[in-house]
Amino acid sequence: MLDRVRGAVRARHYSLRTEEAYVGWVKRFVLFHGKRHPQTMEETEINAFLSDLAVRQGVSASTQNQALSAILFLYRHVLEKPLPTVADVVRAKRPRRLPAVLTRAEVRAPIARLDGMSRLAALLLYGAGLRLLECLRLRVKDVEFGSNRIVVRDAKGQRDRIAARDWGWQWIFPADHRSRDPRTGAIRRHHVHESVVQRAVRQAVMDLEISRRASCHTLRHSFATHLIEDGYDIRTIQDLLGHKDVKTAMIYTHVLNRPGTLGVRSPADVLWRPGFSRLPDTRRRALLSNSPTVAIPPSHQLEPGETVSEPPGDLDDDV
Repeated sequence: MLDRVRGAVRARHYSLRTEEAYVGWVKRFVLFHGKRHPQTMEETEINAFLSDLAVRQGVSASTQNQALSAILFLYRHVLEKPLPTVADVVRAKRPRRLPAVLTRAEVRAPIARLDGMSRLAALLLYGAGLRLLECLRLRVKDVEFGSNRIVVRDAKGQRDRIAARDWGWQWIFPADHRSRDPRTGAIRRHHVHESVVQRAVRQAVMDLEISRRASCHTLRHSFATHLIEDGYDIRTIQDLLGHKDVKTAMIYTHVLNRPGTLGVRSPADVLWRPGFSRLPDTRRRALLSNSPTVAIPPSHQLEPGETVSEPPGDLDDDV
């Protein structure tokens, strides 16, 4: 039966990781019920297995959903049996977490510490918002210098038709050594393993002692957030990130810190400014307001009677 699962996965051009995950979950499902064949099991057994994952094993919501997808794939495409209902499953709690986002200076600092292939890959992760594997799976033909764009093909890991000796199909980030294809057994050169870039980025973040947890995927989050800060609309961000639903991209609007979104100006920021207590009541209320009426930030505003002279030699372009 597991061979049939592998065959069904490969027939639909799923990635090797998806194949391994689905086979693993089907095997665990069968062993959980004492090696009974899934053909003899119904909704009760499926719900019991998924509930055990959440209650006894304490898996995350995404892990439980992956197990459910594997079992539904088994019944739909392998056993060709009507899909069971899973209404009585105890669902694992899905935590609501905002993505980690670095400032522009925090992005620049670790990338500056990288070199060679790792630096180029990190620049693409941040500069184009790519996932790590999308970046490492790029081929020569996917980079279109004439139109200044990068084409991401088969982002979910589907297999491409490969012409082994065609220049356009060569990896942009090839591995140093050849390896055996786990499916065909053929010896050929693959792209560099993702752990190479992950280790380099992690080491750069640790060397800089950045307090927040940052990884390769953090560069993708930072790409989206910084574009929103620059005024690009959420639909454009959705298209660039490859999200099917705009709601997925909406999460980046919650990590911004600027007036008009979630960011507000604390009234404590102006309490001890020079001359604050001598200002008229209307002026004090305006400064304490969380809705600025002027485009100049408070830190750059002059107090009554305050003057400033430009340092000699400053140019407008430098300002």
